[in-house]
Amino acid sequence: MRISSKKALSLARRFLTSNKPHHVQWFLTNRCNYRCRSCGVWREKQKSVEVSVEEVKAGLDALKKIGVAEIVFSGGNPLLREDIDEILTYASQYFITTIYDNGSMALNKIDALRNADFVAISLDTLDEKKNDYMRGVKGAWKKSMEAIEKLYEEGISVGVAPTISQLNIYEMENFTRNFTEKGVPIWYALYSHDDIGGSLFTIGEKNDELEIIDKKAMAKFCDTLMNMKKRRSGIFITDKTLMALKQLFLTGERVWKCRALQNFLMVNHLGQVSGCHLHEPIAKVAELPKIWDSKRFDVLRAKYSACERCTYVCYLFYSIHSGIAGNLAIVRDQFKNAKSLISRIYETRYAH
Repeated sequence: MRISSKKALSLARRFLTSNKPHHVQWFLTNRCNYRCRSCGVWREKQKSVEVSVEEVKAGLDALKKIGVAEIVFSGGNPLLREDIDEILTYASQYFITTIYDNGSMALNKIDALRNADFVAISLDTLDEKKNDYMRGVKGAWKKSMEAIEKLYEEGISVGVAPTISQLNIYEMENFTRNFTEKGVPIWYALYSHDDIGGSLFTIGEKNDELEIIDKKAMAKFCDTLMNMKKRRSGIFITDKTLMALKQLFLTGERVWKCRALQNFLMVNHLGQVSGCHLHEPIAKVAELPKIWDSKRFDVLRAKYSACERCTYVCYLFYSIHSGIAGNLAIVRDQFKNAKSLISRIYETRYAH
């Protein structure tokens, strides 16, 4: 992770400015070479039509103008784009930039990935056979493990991104211990399926074998992670998020209001914006500086704040941690992780 003083100052200004959408997830492509059981993107018709690299840059300029500080590139698999190197180089100048890979492309894109602040590799379990079943591709586990090891050796800030489901909930504690002991951090996702109709596109589809039915086990895992965080670094989820998830699974109560189109928004492979992927497109990304403070958007924000259609952890996280106070709370909660990352980067790049 390389943050220049100019970039750091610019990020600080944006993070400390209220009423701005600090986080954006951009689905750069709907093309995917995996068949994950927890995802529906690959089930859609694969379209080669995508915004050009110049349109991506113009969109990133617009996002910077409205106060965005963090960009997550996903898909599909964003590393399938031939121009991903140019996109990451440009984005990393202005944003904290994270890119996801299912593990299949990272080893072929190492030079491009050096420009990202974080690389998240999808992996659901330490069980090779089970992981390949969940990812829908034979050899997926081996490729992900090789990618994680190689990127770590290269000094790239790589992390593991499991999707918690009924198929792996009981092994997540051991999974967490395994990677954090090696110095590899973890970003957690939670299996969730989409309602039918009105969506930007489909991420998850109902799958009975993935649906978490042992809710007490999920609540217990939330407690486990909070305890593990006291003793080790690398667990990239806040206590406040874990407490909200625990409450949801034990009582069904949502202790947060959705902050879509307030603290976060989504962009698809055509450059269209929505509050989240469950809602239809409302604008082009390049238009945002002109319409962000419009009455139309205020009406949509009120509508989205009442939405209770999903349990996607990223949406929950950026709804709970909203505004300046939310950003400061993240820093306090994740201070141990920040120190660990800085130490790791120094050791890798400057020790010799």
